[in-house]
Amino acid sequence: MDSTRPEPLEYDVVVLGAGPTGENVADRVRAAGLSAAVVESELVGGECSYWACMPSKALLRPAITRADARRVPGLSGAVQGPLDAEAVLAHRDEYASHWNDDGQVAWLDSTGARFYRGHGRLHGPRKVVVDSSEGEHHVLVARHAVAVCTGSRAVLPELPGVAGSHAWTSREATSARAVPGRLAVVGGGVVGVEMATAWQALGSRVTLLVRGDGLLPRMEPFVGEHIAAALTEAGADIRLNTDVTAVVRDGGSGPVTLVLADGDRVEADEVLFATGRAPRTDDIGLETVGRTPGSWLPVDDSCRVDGSDWLYAVGDVNHRALLTHQGKYQARIAGAAIVARAQGVPLLETDRWGAHSATADTAGAPQVVFTDPEAAAVGLSLAEAEAAGHRVRAVDRDMASVAGAGLYADGYRGHARMIVDLDREILLGATFVGPGVGELLHSATVAVVGEVPIDRLWHAVPSYPTISEIWLRLLETYRGY
Repeated sequence: MDSTRPEPLEYDVVVLGAGPTGENVADRVRAAGLSAAVVESELVGGECSYWACMPSKALLRPAITRADARRVPGLSGAVQGPLDAEAVLAHRDEYASHWNDDGQVAWLDSTGARFYRGHGRLHGPRKVVVDSSEGEHHVLVARHAVAVCTGSRAVLPELPGVAGSHAWTSREATSARAVPGRLAVVGGGVVGVEMATAWQALGSRVTLLVRGDGLLPRMEPFVGEHIAAALTEAGADIRLNTDVTAVVRDGGSGPVTLVLADGDRVEADEVLFATGRAPRTDDIGLETVGRTPGSWLPVDDSCRVDGSDWLYAVGDVNHRALLTHQGKYQARIAGAAIVARAQGVPLLETDRWGAHSATADTAGAPQVVFTDPEAAAVGLSLAEAEAAGHRVRAVDRDMASVAGAGLYADGYRGHARMIVDLDREILLGATFVGPGVGELLHSATVAVVGEVPIDRLWHAVPSYPTISEIWLRLLETYRGY
C-alpha cells in the first residue's frame, strides 16, 4: 500500500458543513449511537453565528428598542439622542464571538462527533476527502449517509464595475467596523430592509433601491407598505421600480456611484447588494456523484437527495426554506430518517407531519423580519393559498384595535391577517406587522401547524390587555361579530 496515501476512516455519517444545520444533524445521529464526522472550512457555527442572525439582530435590537421607547409617554423625551454606535458595534462583536469559534468547536466535540477543519469534497459515493490549510489530507467513508449542509452565500449581480468595487454583501453589512456616512442598499428583501433599518438608526443616510414595486414581496403587500412608511419617516430615501445598471468606484475606494436605468445616479460611501443567494455547492465534488456543481440539491421530505439512497442535503442547499430555524428543523427530521434507515427500521412516519417528513418547510415555516415595525408571518399568504387552489378567506384587522397595542406604544400602527381554509375551517397562514409582533408568531405557528379548528381557537383566551387580543378580534371578524 502507498504509505503517502492516508487510510480511509469510516464513520456512520459524514456531515459537510458545521453551521447550525450540520451541527444538529451530527448531534441527532450521535444521540442515537451512530458515529459521525463533521467537516468545516470556515468557522463552526456557520453564517448565522458570525455574519447573519446573531450580528444582525445585535445591530437591530438598539434601533428597535429606541424606536419603541420613543413611542412611550414619559420615556420618549429621554431617548431622543443618537445611538452610541461604538457601543452597538462592540456589542455586535460580542454576539459574533469576535469571529472566534472555540466555544462552538468545544460544543461539537462534546457531542462525540469528530471534527475535521478543512475543505471537504465528495469523491464518489459515500466518500469525502478533506484537505486542511496545514496540508493534512483525510479520506472519510460513510457507512450510511453523507449530509451536505454547506448552506448558501450572498450573490453579487453581474453589473459593470461591481468587480473591484468592494461592494458589501450581507457579510460586510453585519461585520462592518464603522458607520458609513451614506449607504446605498440595493434590494428590498429581508436583508435589504433589516440592514437599512440598522444602519439608518446608527447614523447612515440610507438610500434603498428596489427593482420591484414594494418591499418584502414574498409577504403580504401591506407588510412592505408599513415598513416603507416607517423607513421613510426615519429619513431613508426609498426608490421603487429602480434598476441599477452599473457601479463606479475608482480603485475600489472612495465614494461609490450607482448608475440607474433612468439615467439618474446615486452616490454613497458604501453600497450593499442584497439581491439573492446561491448554494455553496460549487466546489464540493458534486460532479463525482453525477450532480451539477453550484446547483441546489432537490430532496424528498426526509431531506434525502432525489435519486440517491445515501446522500442528504439539509438546510439552505435544498432551497426549501432558507431560514436558520428551518435548517435546524430539517436537521432533526433528516437525522431521525438517517438513524431509522441505518437501523433497518422502515420509515413509517413519512406522511404529512410525520417524524420523518419536513412538512413545515412548505406548510408552516415561520419568519420574523426585525425591522421597525416588525413583520412576522407563518404558512401561506393569500396569494400563495389561492395559487395552490385552496378556497380561502383573508380576515384582516387593524392591530391598533386592541388595548394592548395602545399600551405598548402611543400611536401604534400595524395590521394583522389570517388566511382561513373555508373547506376545513383551519388556518393556512397568518401575518402581522407592527411593533413587537415577532412574539405573536409562535402562537400563529402552533395554530397553523397544529391545524387547530377555528371553533377550538375560539376557546384560546388571550390575556387582557395584551397585543395577543388581536386573535380575538380576528376571530370575531371571521364570525361576523
